[in-house]
Amino acid sequence: MNGEALERSYAAAEQVTAAWAKSFYFASRFVPMAKRRSIFALYDYCRYADNLVDLRGDRPAEEVRRRLALLAGTVRALHAGAEADDPRWLALGDTLRRVAIPLQPMLDLLDGVAMDLEPVAMQTFADLERYSYKVAGVVGLMLGPVLGARRRGFEGSGVRLGIAMQLTNVLRDVGEDLAEGRVYLPADELAAFGLDRGALERRVVTPEFRRFMSFQVRRARQHFAAGDAVVDLFPADGSRMTVRLMQRTYAGILDAIERNGYDVFHNRAHVSSPRKLAILGRALWQEHAPLTAFAAERSA
Repeated sequence: MNGEALERSYAAAEQVTAAWAKSFYFASRFVPMAKRRSIFALYDYCRYADNLVDLRGDRPAEEVRRRLALLAGTVRALHAGAEADDPRWLALGDTLRRVAIPLQPMLDLLDGVAMDLEPVAMQTFADLERYSYKVAGVVGLMLGPVLGARRRGFEGSGVRLGIAMQLTNVLRDVGEDLAEGRVYLPADELAAFGLDRGALERRVVTPEFRRFMSFQVRRARQHFAAGDAVVDLFPADGSRMTVRLMQRTYAGILDAIERNGYDVFHNRAHVSSPRKLAILGRALWQEHAPLTAFAAERSA
């Protein structure tokens, strides 16, 4: 393998991550470089798959499905140890050779993004949860081995954390998704709060909509809480703190939605740089507090 080509592939994957996933990129800086590079390679794969659908323009759905099928073939070959025939995938191939990442979550992701090729209208929360597993829960299953998670107990809590992050995306992006003809919010739950797709398309934050969104935010937080257990399954080489940062930064988006009065039609909720630094400070304290307490106990 050409070493320079491999370095260029990793560098390109890092650029994609920095451009498309600022919070993710921010959290990744605390892990050892080898892990960090693998994170970038995996993110580049996920982003490429997602963009095949979201940035397809006038390309017919069947052509996109064909490209996704070709990508699935590439991933199967790389996972089996084949050399990449496209320089872009050199970093991904190298990562798959070094880390025992399961194949099925990588293929499930492609099935998930393909769901967006058709008009999106979720009827129930179970539908949304299945979709969230395919496009986000599986990402946790890919990242777990890269960051060195202990296997016991990881799969369930890792998936729940990924789903929590996707539910947060759904709530943040209601207005943007409407513009694309997509409604991920469960129709039966909208109806329970006196809402429907027409009410969403009017883009008015009514009392009914605020109550609906408050319910959705609470449930997303419950998923974050269920995913809490995953944090301690990672080693203390920066991996644990990186997961904690991703968890809390994303949960901070829910706080921003509340601060914006649930107006997800005209204000895109985000976590500001000062708030990210505050989250980092708390995460650093929590990471090192047990060591400080241990040292104090030993010296007493």
